[in-house]
Amino acid sequence: MSARAQLLQQIKNKAVVHGKVILSSGQETDRYLDLRRVALDGEAAPLVGEAMLDLTGDLDYEAVGGLTMGADPVAAAMLHAAAARGERLDAFVVRKVGKAHGLQRRIEGPDVAGRRVLALEDTSTTGNSVLTAVEALREAGAEVVAVAVIVERGAAPAVEAAGLPYYSVFTLGDLDLG
Repeated sequence: MSARAQLLQQIKNKAVVHGKVILSSGQETDRYLDLRRVALDGEAAPLVGEAMLDLTGDLDYEAVGGLTMGADPVAAAMLHAAAARGERLDAFVVRKVGKAHGLQRRIEGPDVAGRRVLALEDTSTTGNSVLTAVEALREAGAEVVAVAVIVERGAAPAVEAAGLPYYSVFTLGDLDLG
């Protein structure tokens, strides 16, 4: 069974929560996808990394990440999956705002200036979070080659309107939530 097929079962079993929830976009849903339940799960996280690498295999990028918190475990899973394949992939974390102390960096991890990067999110409804990360990455001198998510909830038009290719492993229809 492929990593994608195994991941689909993990998401259905562990990440679909029924009940009213307010999303970060302000929208209300009665089916919430808590993808941290799979992206931080010892059994499922390696599948996240594999599926995301397979999904974006036609792209040329050196580092992955996005706005903290949704992108962090996805980036880590991809970094480890790449290493298991004998490949090098860096990860980074984009803060919502820069720190006022220390190095005062908004993007943590290896420097992204002059590098080709893939912006990530676990799931996206409006695209606001991932596009905030894209803006920060561009300000830091990175070349954003695309946006990739585990589950597409509706952000595709916004991301594509921003001129970026958009990749998703699954849609809500794949999860029987469409």
